[in-house]
Amino acid sequence: MKFSKAVVKGRFLILIVALLLMIPSVFGYIGTRVNYDMLNYLPEDMETVQGQKELLNEFGKGAFSFVIVEDMTPLQVSKLKESIAQVDHVESVIWYDSLASLSVPMEMLPKSLYDAFNTDHSTILAVFFNTSTSADETMQAIGEIRKIADKQCFVSGMSALVTDLKNLCEEEEPIYVAIAVVLALLAMMLLLDSFLAPVVFLLSIGMMILLNLGSNVIFGEISYITKALSAVLQLAVTMDYSIFLWHSYNEQREKYPDNKEAMAVAIHETLSSVVGSSITTIAGFVALCFMSFTMGRDLGLVMAKGVLLGVIGCVTVLPSLILILDKPLQKSRHRSLIPGGSAFSKGIIKIFPVFLLIFAILLVPSFYGYKKASNEVYYDISVSIPQDMPNVVANKKLKEDFGIATQHMILTDATMDPNETRAMIHEMEKVDGVNYVLSLESLVGADVPEDVLPDSARELLKGEKWELMLINSQYGIATDEVNTQIDRLNSILKKYDPKGLLIGEGPCTKDLIETTDTDFRVVNLVSVLLVFLIIACVTKSLSLPFILISVIELAIFINLGLPHYMGSSMPFIAPICISTIQLGATVDYAILMTTRYKEERMNGLERNEAVWTALKTSIPSVLVSGTGLFAATFGVAVYSDVDMISSMCFLLARGAVISMLLVIFILPAMLMLFDRLICHTTIGMKQIKMGKTFTKRKEFFV
Repeated sequence: MKFSKAVVKGRFLILIVALLLMIPSVFGYIGTRVNYDMLNYLPEDMETVQGQKELLNEFGKGAFSFVIVEDMTPLQVSKLKESIAQVDHVESVIWYDSLASLSVPMEMLPKSLYDAFNTDHSTILAVFFNTSTSADETMQAIGEIRKIADKQCFVSGMSALVTDLKNLCEEEEPIYVAIAVVLALLAMMLLLDSFLAPVVFLLSIGMMILLNLGSNVIFGEISYITKALSAVLQLAVTMDYSIFLWHSYNEQREKYPDNKEAMAVAIHETLSSVVGSSITTIAGFVALCFMSFTMGRDLGLVMAKGVLLGVIGCVTVLPSLILILDKPLQKSRHRSLIPGGSAFSKGIIKIFPVFLLIFAILLVPSFYGYKKASNEVYYDISVSIPQDMPNVVANKKLKEDFGIATQHMILTDATMDPNETRAMIHEMEKVDGVNYVLSLESLVGADVPEDVLPDSARELLKGEKWELMLINSQYGIATDEVNTQIDRLNSILKKYDPKGLLIGEGPCTKDLIETTDTDFRVVNLVSVLLVFLIIACVTKSLSLPFILISVIELAIFINLGLPHYMGSSMPFIAPICISTIQLGATVDYAILMTTRYKEERMNGLERNEAVWTALKTSIPSVLVSGTGLFAATFGVAVYSDVDMISSMCFLLARGAVISMLLVIFILPAMLMLFDRLICHTTIGMKQIKMGKTFTKRKEFFV
């Protein structure tokens, strides 16, 4: 109570400190860099990641793009090339005049090479940058190239995609927060007993969200997924804490004439409730930190910090606001629209075997769909943005006009015998889907020395340690065909140069697929174990954790299994994140009901009456909590043009509703079925007499 009384006494100071903290939070928010490149989160020890570093160290080349130029003469293309080469952080631009004078007809090139880079109306420039794929400097350079190139040119590649994604997200993100706030506000105004209280809640939560976003500066940078979702998620999962305090405060006001004393007691009671509630939510986010694909750690740390700040705000800032605004808050109170749940709960308990049967029927098809859908995810980020974006248009032209869907790069030993290199290239060109391999050896014949090429051309492709080769593939990113092709190319490369490196977007995405496949299993296991241990400690039971987790896991199976039956696919990150977030955020509904059931049984009520009491008293809280999470995420899902964001928000919204329904209908049936087992495996319940009828309200059950 000392803490509670200190909060009440220092309410004005708390608000002043909170408002002052908003100033550095704004600067911290502005100063936190956002990373839009998913491949940047691959483990550092992977060959593809090491290869990218070697490319940058040896050649000063980081990002790579093709620029398609239409309806220009060779002289105009040459001038454009020189203009692009002058853009900051463009390391080099390769075109025909990099290899030979324009006085030499382009038709002198080998026909296969000429056709690979030219059509009857267009040609390709290869642009290398001296900064990484998603570096701010690279994205600025892409913007400059687009200005120079005008409408006759199209910039493809991962850096162009990242640039388009950044522009789209920056445009949409403020609207995400506005939609989440408005819909959550409407939901709480309808379901709570006050019109003004939700506004006060959002003021308090908003301060904690800004503090969380501002403190992200300690990480240096966060992913765009984290930036887009963190505010919405923090609002959704910490809203309950404000509701707990509000209900507790109003209950205490009926017992204590002094509102300050009532608030002190409410803070004390709420603190123990929200700490227990938040631990499972934090555990779900902490589980993401076990991913080797470090974007999970990025989201997990930010959200765990956000939930912790939400708890702190709930017992410091919110009580201060409520006390200061107590009079208008009390005047704005109204009757809650949530109907009484006595008769409804009675009906559920009466036919509980029906819900056990529904549980059994749903389990197999939902788990089957869940397993199938987890393997039907997509990894091609370009699929997640509108198809009229500049990068998507450029990639389509590259595919349609030149048959190029993916570009790989190879680094081989610079001292490798040229004849061996030609033999390797010859084998690689026979691999299905390979258009050509561009190297020094492919530009000159076996009988022509490299010295005939200009020094500038040789320096572009050969350094002291490595020789660079470009491979253009007909197969798209993250397809089975390109992954098989990469395996075949890698085996050929290792045969000729065991230390050679195959890099590029295709190989990196293949690594991403393999990495996240393992992560999915690891994170699921860790999250279930953490939540199991927390429930076991909270309930002091061995059986209740199994029961509660089985109910929420079924909700997760249904939620993530539906895309399989609906014929849709999810972004690869969705199953990993949603399964842990949904478990951590919605198992609270089950804990709330189970805790009340356990209390009633220990107070002497028989099984039926204890479950009925727990259900009818928990329904309002579960409805408000589930509806709040749904409201905060559903609007963002509908609005967002970034499918990565839209899909995750939609899954969270749907998951909240499914978890809410299963807790209301399935969990009571499970408590009825396993009552005897629960009593025998829970500390403090072994002495309870077994019984199946009401002790005081037998009239409800015939």
